[in-house]
Amino acid sequence: MMGLEMVTNFSNDHAQVMPISLFVAVLCLCLIIGHLLEESRWVNESITAIFLGIIAGTVILVMSKGKSSHILTFDEELFFIYLLPPIIFNAGFQVKKKQFFHNFLTIMLFGVIGVFISTSIITCGSWWLFSKLGFNGLNVRDFLAIGTIFSSTDTVCTLQVLHQDETPLLYSLVFGEGVVNDATSVVLFNAVQKIDITRFSSKTVFRVLGDFLYLFFTSTVLGIMSGLLTSYVLKALCFGRHSSIREIALMVLMAYLSYMLAELFNLSGILTVFFCGILMSHYAWHNVAETSRITTRNVFAMMSFVAETFIFLYVGMDALDMEKWKMSKLNFSTSISIWSTLILLVSLGRAAFVFPLSVLSNYMNKSHSDGVSNLTFKHMIVIWWAGLMRGAVSIALAFEKFTFYGVTSDPINASMITITIIVVLFSTVVFGLLTKPLINCLLPHHMTNVINGQRSKDLIEDMTPPLLSFEESATTNILRAKNSLTMLMERPVYTIHSYWRRFDDAYMRPIFGGPREHQLPT
Repeated sequence: MMGLEMVTNFSNDHAQVMPISLFVAVLCLCLIIGHLLEESRWVNESITAIFLGIIAGTVILVMSKGKSSHILTFDEELFFIYLLPPIIFNAGFQVKKKQFFHNFLTIMLFGVIGVFISTSIITCGSWWLFSKLGFNGLNVRDFLAIGTIFSSTDTVCTLQVLHQDETPLLYSLVFGEGVVNDATSVVLFNAVQKIDITRFSSKTVFRVLGDFLYLFFTSTVLGIMSGLLTSYVLKALCFGRHSSIREIALMVLMAYLSYMLAELFNLSGILTVFFCGILMSHYAWHNVAETSRITTRNVFAMMSFVAETFIFLYVGMDALDMEKWKMSKLNFSTSISIWSTLILLVSLGRAAFVFPLSVLSNYMNKSHSDGVSNLTFKHMIVIWWAGLMRGAVSIALAFEKFTFYGVTSDPINASMITITIIVVLFSTVVFGLLTKPLINCLLPHHMTNVINGQRSKDLIEDMTPPLLSFEESATTNILRAKNSLTMLMERPVYTIHSYWRRFDDAYMRPIFGGPREHQLPT
């Protein structure tokens, strides 16, 4: 009996190890092929992973005689607990902070206000059109979830084509909006899931807005506190004198702890870990040894890269899941109509906020002296196009809403999963492949934002309004306050950033670490 039990356990372990081994092998193949295609900049790892996932799914489907196309079963908790945190943290840790905060208002306009506009259009459009196309059975909460699911963007393809040195403004806006957009979509998704559809009224809208603001600000504060605490501990205890391994381990664990604490208190782990990453990069990174600095950047980037490749690889495999296709009651023509409608709504929803908010951004950020707008119409088109692709967050939210641990027995839910996968596949592959020719057509290499970037830098450097001083006379302080208020009205973004830089250099860096302002690289 003992021997039989040992053989049985060995067989079970062997059955679990085999799928994981195959999946890791396919991941390695993604890295190799992605490296070979790196020079073209046409096909990134996301598209490569999708194609390899489809090929691997086809092989498995044939070997299983049409029963399954999966090596592993997707679990939304796996995504939100293990795969998403490194992706979002690395985005915050690697973000170019100067460009991000120079364009902070514009990024927040696109990433927050834009999500609300896009969600409203997709929700209303799907509610109005789905029934006309023969797709019924969804309730109000489902349509609100669809709006948030398809408002989440994936800007990887566009960022791979854009050159950060040649188009610093455009790159910063696309990158920053992509991260804030994902965070906002998840926060809004969680907020709308709390709606009681039996008591839906005009007050429900304000309740959702209140929940969103509460989640947004409390999650941000938690992330900032976690980043500052980590920075202070690293600076005060000087871990690097004894072991750089402890420095790296502390940063990784504190980042993950901030995410889990946010989830524990029903906050947004995405926002928390994103701002934790920004604060660690701004302070904690300067408190560790040189070897730890290099290691942390590479480790965080590697974890994010593998997690995102893993997700797209699974999406490719899941596209061939025959069980979901058989369970769905939609016929072929209706399915095409539904996902075509969603792609149209995504395009309209994005256009509805990109162009008006870009004009508003130009008005807010224009210089008092020359009045030159930062964003041209061609830039607006690129920003609009960059957000048309859907990716990992859309897939995860769809699985969380319409499946139970990756499995669904409801035809309506199965239809929504297959439709989401088709939209992600189509938008990533088709729009992704067209990204490079579009950007090359609109923004040739000689048309860069270096001038705009230099102009912004000059504005920052020229604005050095002194803070109020107790050593000066009241008349001098009043004059300085008047000048500061005038510049705040004329150049709000640059003035606020200038004051923050001086406050950071005088009070924050001595406590939490990092080089002084005059030591920072340009």
